[in-house]
Amino acid sequence: MRIHFIAIGGAAMHNLALALHNKGYQVTGSDDAIFDPSKSRLAAKGLLPETFGWFPEKITTDLDAIILGMHAKPDNPELLKAQELGVKIYSYPEFLYEQSKDKTRVVIGGSHGKTTITSMILHVLNYHDIEVDYMVGAQLEGFDTMVHLTGENDFIVLEGDEYLSSPIDRRPKFHLYQPNIALLSGIAWDHINVFPTYENYVEQFSIFVDSIVNGGIIVYNEEDAEVKKVVEASENPIRKNPYQTPVYEVADGETLIDTPDGLLPIEIFGKHNLSNLSGAKWVCQHMGVDEEDFYEAIASFKGASKRMEKIASNATSVAFKDFAHSPSKVKATTKAVKEQFPTKKLVACLELHTYSSLNAEFLKEYKGSLALADEAVVFYSPEAVKIKRLEEVTSSDIEQAFVKEGLTIFTNPDAFKDYLFSKKLDHTALLLMSSGNYGGLDFNEVKELF
Repeated sequence: MRIHFIAIGGAAMHNLALALHNKGYQVTGSDDAIFDPSKSRLAAKGLLPETFGWFPEKITTDLDAIILGMHAKPDNPELLKAQELGVKIYSYPEFLYEQSKDKTRVVIGGSHGKTTITSMILHVLNYHDIEVDYMVGAQLEGFDTMVHLTGENDFIVLEGDEYLSSPIDRRPKFHLYQPNIALLSGIAWDHINVFPTYENYVEQFSIFVDSIVNGGIIVYNEEDAEVKKVVEASENPIRKNPYQTPVYEVADGETLIDTPDGLLPIEIFGKHNLSNLSGAKWVCQHMGVDEEDFYEAIASFKGASKRMEKIASNATSVAFKDFAHSPSKVKATTKAVKEQFPTKKLVACLELHTYSSLNAEFLKEYKGSLALADEAVVFYSPEAVKIKRLEEVTSSDIEQAFVKEGLTIFTNPDAFKDYLFSKKLDHTALLLMSSGNYGGLDFNEVKELF
């Protein structure tokens, strides 16, 4: 097949391009800018466009399909040419469904925990040499790409994102997969630029549950009141399997979970991660992995990239990097680190980077999210607010929203870096939460502090 990617450089798009190339498809693509690691990974396979930009002449009737990325605009010249010629256009999730419609589709949904749960499942399957197709939103240890597609594997495991499918398809991605087995981890309002009300956001998860094929299975976190309500209200004829956080204890900075064979030490920690583990166990059991084999494998799971990722440690201190940016995840991550290291000073740094987190109206959702930090810092870029064409956000707005005594606020990347690198970090747990990089912070330099 001949496939052309419009906006090939994105994290998800370039991984799909690599997966199709590995499958033997003829792949081309365009983008107006591509950065590493996408750039070097595409170049290594001969898929990097010779020139950046949009070239309608690349779009011809002998293409079998176009895959359209979210980075492209509806008036993209290549897209307009494809529409004019009648070439088949897929969004990213549409094409994944097309590749998997004859497989058993396992879809992991939820406002938070999706990547971690998907990663846990893939780690367990990989540990036991069980081959599956997959798509996950992080680079995993032991896996070459974030997307893997074959003709022969029976299962595909898909991280089910609720964000939009493409510039011309405004449906959430996870509405398109029609799962046989689904998981729903939690519901906490996000993406307010697309779902302006909480009710509208929750509705997307109801649609997701109703999209599960007849006779399918939903594994759901019954400790999340909204998830429980959505799943139990669904009249879809499916099996409903609730899960809860397993019994666990923390001793000397180590988390142990209660299993039928006794206490098991594990690498990950925090109530939300252990809840994720419980959901992953259920899914793996539905995929044919028994409980004992699951525990044997999960003991060596260290976490997904940028999800509670330990980046440095020494005899008295430790540093973590986490993708947390939504209020519920910030609160859960901060709580997890404090619980794991109760005798250490917790320095929690949060970058407000996404559209939602920089929205003046949404800021109030962060109230109390940093309450357990001994020292709390918020960094944001006023320039990013302007670029996103949002209302001005002031330091006063952030202070009022977080309601955290002693909160320190930075808007200058150099000032934040000076603060960080001048700190004495003895007996400290440093937590860096961001979906960005604090205006250019080199995390390798942070490691040197330890």
